[in-house]
Amino acid sequence: MSRSQRRVIFCDFDGTITVNDNIIAIIRHFNPPGWEPIVQDVLEERISISEGVGQMFALLPSSMRDEVIRFALGQAVIRPGFEEFVRFCRDSDIELYVTSGGIDFFVYPLLEPFGIPSDHIYCNGSDFSGESIRITWPHPCQDPCRNKCGMCKATIVRRFPPEQYERIVIGDSVTDFAAAKLVEFVYARAQLISKCEELHLPYAPFESFYDIIEHLGGRLQ
Repeated sequence: MSRSQRRVIFCDFDGTITVNDNIIAIIRHFNPPGWEPIVQDVLEERISISEGVGQMFALLPSSMRDEVIRFALGQAVIRPGFEEFVRFCRDSDIELYVTSGGIDFFVYPLLEPFGIPSDHIYCNGSDFSGESIRITWPHPCQDPCRNKCGMCKATIVRRFPPEQYERIVIGDSVTDFAAAKLVEFVYARAQLISKCEELHLPYAPFESFYDIIEHLGGRLQ
């Protein structure tokens, strides 16, 4: 990184900031018929992320809104070290953005205690006005991305040119693949480790945010 560059971090939410994948937890708990093949199609990249997430939530009636939100907020567990990581980024003058394929009704409430500005949080929306839950996509793909990501992390990353920023992705799964290919460094766990190794992307594994603080702190020295 040159002195003229600033570090910027794009951090996934489900399975990264939270220990578990909240979307899968919600769908598994309410167990609507037909959800499992949809998940498999997404994981094996037979359908797009937005198609899969939209199809899964469409299986749930809007009348279950309060029950779904209550469950989502009650079951989520924040990964150890995240509060300290937010403070570390602030103290180190590192821009931190949460780039989430999750849904607004659980992403914003779960992040509220950490003081992350709302304009640094990107996620999908929700509409409970119809018969079934409809997911909305306020941050869609822009050229050249045509992956139908839903919340397009690659599009967000491209707003930060490499001439001005050292860009870092933190993530774990299929929703992070496109962004990981664009940046200078990746902190990875789960599926994202395999993808980084397959594509020879520079990365470090992590289990907690303490791991990231230690590794990134060493790079700042």
